[in-house]
Amino acid sequence: MGNNTGWVMPTHIIAAAGIVINENDEILMVKTHNAGWVFPGGQVEVGENVIDAVKREVMEEAGVDIEVKEVFCISSNTGKYPGYNGIKEIPTKIMLDFICTEKGGTPRSSEENSESMYVAKNKVLNLIEAPAIIERYKAYLEYAGRPIYMEYVTYPSFELKLKRLI
Repeated sequence: MGNNTGWVMPTHIIAAAGIVINENDEILMVKTHNAGWVFPGGQVEVGENVIDAVKREVMEEAGVDIEVKEVFCISSNTGKYPGYNGIKEIPTKIMLDFICTEKGGTPRSSEENSESMYVAKNKVLNLIEAPAIIERYKAYLEYAGRPIYMEYVTYPSFELKLKRLI
């Protein structure tokens, strides 16, 4: 530690998403421009708490007001990869996935997605294409009261490195 460069704090993206369930026991899905069908979520903003982030993302993406319940999955995307649009590098990402219930609102499209709709629980996996989203939805289906922790990388290709209960 003899140099004067100083310690650089580790940088992570924190993201939060919700499996939103309506009164018919269907799951809210949104069709994004780049990843296809996903359950709604996104990055937690600076100074924002995680629960508020889930509520905001679901409202922004789908126009649905929710109650955020328990966390069922924590995922680490431990891959770092080259950025785009002037961003040098995409850092490690931590995702927190919550079970949520619909309080109001009707699914609608937004700037981020072309379509939003409720889908029967057993039909959701037919829609999802992104491997990481498939694994996170499977974690929801397998949830029995203890959260699942996963580690994976998505670049250059998807690889699930760890999956366990915590």
